[in-house]
Amino acid sequence: MKPIVTLTLNPSIDGAAQTHVVRPIRKIRTSDERYDPGGGGINVARVVQELGGTAFATYLAGGATGRVLDDLLESAAIMRRRISIDDHTRISHAVYERSSGLEYRFVPEGPVVREAEWRACLEALEDLDCDYLVASGSLPRGIPEDFYAIIADRADRNGFKLVLDTSGAALRRALERGVHLVKPNLGEFESMRGRKLPNPALQEEAARELVRSGAAEIVALTLGRDGALLVSDQSVLRLAAPDVTVKSAVGAGDSFVAAMTLGLARERPVADAFAYGMAAGAAAVLSAGTGLCRREDVERLYGEIKMNLPQPR
Repeated sequence: MKPIVTLTLNPSIDGAAQTHVVRPIRKIRTSDERYDPGGGGINVARVVQELGGTAFATYLAGGATGRVLDDLLESAAIMRRRISIDDHTRISHAVYERSSGLEYRFVPEGPVVREAEWRACLEALEDLDCDYLVASGSLPRGIPEDFYAIIADRADRNGFKLVLDTSGAALRRALERGVHLVKPNLGEFESMRGRKLPNPALQEEAARELVRSGAAEIVALTLGRDGALLVSDQSVLRLAAPDVTVKSAVGAGDSFVAAMTLGLARERPVADAFAYGMAAGAAAVLSAGTGLCRREDVERLYGEIKMNLPQPR
C-alpha cells in the first residue's frame, strides 16, 4: 500500500495543559503541559501511523515556530515535505479545567501566505505518488478559496483520490469540482447546503443530493453525540456514537478521517472503513489535550461497533 499523503496549509504547534480553574486577570498556573505537531492533515498523518499505516505529510511552515513544528514532526518520525513560507506558523493552545471538566481552546487564524508560496505548494503536489491525498483544515489568509478545487483537478489528472475535510467557501468550491470523500460536521454541512437539517431524514436526503450531483462519491457526516451518517451511491448507514467519557475534543474529526481513509486504502468495504473511522473519532476524545487516539482504544471500540453494525441500506 502506498503512503497516505496529507496536505496541511495552516498547521499549528498544539499546546495543551491543565489547571484547577480558569479565571480572568489572575495568572493561571498550569500543569501537564505537552506540545504536538498539529493542524488537520498533520493530525491525520499522526493517526494513520498510530494505526499501523504509513503517512507522508506535506505542509506549509515558516518563521521560528515553523522550525519548532519541524522538530516536533521529526520526533514523531513522520515522513514529510515542508513548503517554506515567510510568515510564522501559528501556535494553538487547549486548557482543561479540572474543576468543571470543561476544555478551553485558543486557535489563532494563522499566517498570511504569498502567491509564490501557495504556487510552490501546487508544484510540490505534482510529484505525488499516492492513491489517497487527504486535504484537511482551513485555508490561511492569502490562499484562494478555489485551492482545494484545483487539487481536485490534479487528483483526476494524476490518478489519486481526494479526501477533503474543510469548511466554508473552500468546501463549496471543491465540491463544485467533485471529490472522492468529504467529511463535514453537521454545522459545516448545514452552512454548505444553506439550510438547517434538524432530523435524520433531512440529513440523509441532503447527503444523497450531494452524491447524486457528483460533488462527492462518499459523504461521511459526523453528528457529535448523535453519531455519524454514511451515504454513497451504493449504501446509506447511520451509526450511533460509542458511549465514552469525553476528555478532549481536539483531533476527533481528524482521527475519524485518518482511520476511514486508512480503511479504504486497505481495500475494506466502505461501511467497514466508516465504522473504523467512528471508532477512531470516539477513541480520540478519551485522550486529554492534543494526544489524539491510541491504537488499542480504536481497535477495542471498532470491535464493539462491528458487533452491532447494521446492514447498509
